[in-house]
Amino acid sequence: MDAEHGAPSPLRDLAPHWRVTLAAFLGWFLDAFDQVVLLLALPDIGKSLNVSLVAMGLVISAQSVGRILGNTGWGWLADRYGRKLTFMVGVIWFAVFSGFSGLAWSYTAMVVIQFLFGIGFGGEWTASAALLIESVPPRSRALASAIMMSGYEFGFFAAAAAQAVILPHYGWRVLFFMGIAPAILAIFIRVGVAESPVWLRMRAEKAAAANRNAAAPARPRLRLDAAAWQALLFMCFLLFQNAAIYSFYPTLLREVHHFTPSMVFPAIAAYCLGSIVGKPVCGWSASRFGERRTLLVYLVLTVLDVVPFASGGSMPVLLAGSLFMGFFGNSVFALVPHFLARRFPSDVRSLGMGLGYAVASAGQGVASFLVPWAGGMLGLARSIELCVLGGSVATALVAAREPAHLPGARMEGDAETI
Repeated sequence: MDAEHGAPSPLRDLAPHWRVTLAAFLGWFLDAFDQVVLLLALPDIGKSLNVSLVAMGLVISAQSVGRILGNTGWGWLADRYGRKLTFMVGVIWFAVFSGFSGLAWSYTAMVVIQFLFGIGFGGEWTASAALLIESVPPRSRALASAIMMSGYEFGFFAAAAAQAVILPHYGWRVLFFMGIAPAILAIFIRVGVAESPVWLRMRAEKAAAANRNAAAPARPRLRLDAAAWQALLFMCFLLFQNAAIYSFYPTLLREVHHFTPSMVFPAIAAYCLGSIVGKPVCGWSASRFGERRTLLVYLVLTVLDVVPFASGGSMPVLLAGSLFMGFFGNSVFALVPHFLARRFPSDVRSLGMGLGYAVASAGQGVASFLVPWAGGMLGLARSIELCVLGGSVATALVAAREPAHLPGARMEGDAETI
């Protein structure tokens, strides 16, 4: 119980909504597994397809372009046809194209398939994030956001474990074939998860208004006000920073620190463990001390850890740097669904969140090219350090001041749930 207010804690408020929370968590878990398989196997895929690391970076960039289309297009679909349906279709879509990645017969085929995978990846996140935030009580939204986003680390961990066991013996293609399994999640979403009550309420209100006025209500439009611009810039810089942290981290360990595939697993496990613990702590901290204060503290600690993380001279230092980078650097992402949801009104929330993640995918695409390109001149470790530093500073500057008006701070039906 919250002693100060005599009300149930955010965790207790969230308990009745475990199905939608679990579905969102599993969606992000499975997304992560399929995406991280690509990151872990980059050197092997490059050798198999006879291309350089920079060329493989462009594969990640192609996926990012697909995510831009998926985030924006499916965000519009989720606003129009519902969060639940779009969530299910997104899960099936990215599972299918993950499996196709294992059949890639050329570099061009891999680029095209990963572009199509990115469309499903982006659509799944957009719909599931809106569905979750709109389905849980206001006091639990920051915590629900953190739980959902921690699914990525569980997926990262599972992919790293699968890579250590499967890659040396069966090759990278089998890892992608495993990515077909997430399609099973669509059954759980269909049977066990309810549609967003906010979306249902809006649909009912629009239908009632149309019946009264005998005319269709005006179509909702996305307004690029101060809150929306902050959301877009925040996501662009944050995902640039985050991509600089993790996209080439397995490659850094193997190519710079000369780890074998099996040696990569402890470092990845430390990173994932830090994130698994750090994201719920980050969500709790945002509920307790405020979102902006928590965000800025975590960004400062990320900058302080980036040199041990990328350039540690021994295994203990690298493991400690990886653990703390997971706890602080990656855990900032726990705040993303809640941060975005508060900056867009309900009638275009999914579109706005999707657009925010689309812009973020552009930031990731830039990092996916810039990190290996600069690494060719400065060294991969130094390139990662400078990109993380620049991205962290830019993110902190954007988030330092909250807009006067947050259109999504209060959602339809909140008065009944507070």
